[in-house]
Amino acid sequence: MQPFTTLTSTPAPLKVINVDTDMIIPKQYLKTIKRTGLGTALFSEMRYKDDGSENPDFVLNQPSYRKSEILVAGDNFGCGSSREHAPWALLDFGIRCVISTSFADIFYNNCFKNGILPIVVSPEDLEKLFDDADRGSNATLTVDLEKQEIKGPDGGTVKFDIDPFRKHCLMNGLDDIGLTMEKAPKIEAFEEKLKQRAWA
Repeated sequence: MQPFTTLTSTPAPLKVINVDTDMIIPKQYLKTIKRTGLGTALFSEMRYKDDGSENPDFVLNQPSYRKSEILVAGDNFGCGSSREHAPWALLDFGIRCVISTSFADIFYNNCFKNGILPIVVSPEDLEKLFDDADRGSNATLTVDLEKQEIKGPDGGTVKFDIDPFRKHCLMNGLDDIGLTMEKAPKIEAFEEKLKQRAWA
């Protein structure tokens, strides 16, 4: 998993509340268990018209936001079913950070497991960040995980809270497998003790 330390990007504003996981990645794309290749299907029902062409009104199809790595979204992001394909699709598109006032618990947890930083801010701070995002390529946000702050284009700063363990995992690029590997020496020592007891 790619470590997350600081991220600077033009933020994309998605002013929609209750974005569920079916909106993030519709059910017809859930047949795969590969984590790659889902970026083209991200928000597909909003991104594409019935004939398959792009919807020019959707934020991620607009020139300023095509390469956004930060998504500023409405309340209750990631609600609905527990599909892990939702963070896979966001990450494959290039989104490394989602900012909202609240997230569904399972989606929130899945983000950390896949290298995405979900940040909870107050409604007032979200409005400021939406204002910044509305400026398009004329404005960037910098997310500093170590300092736990978001720096706006005009120098303003928004602080955020994060669980210390999750922060450690993100900053060091540790998913569940990485955490296990980190404890490999202790696991090996324990297994060696078991062997010695078996032969005693």
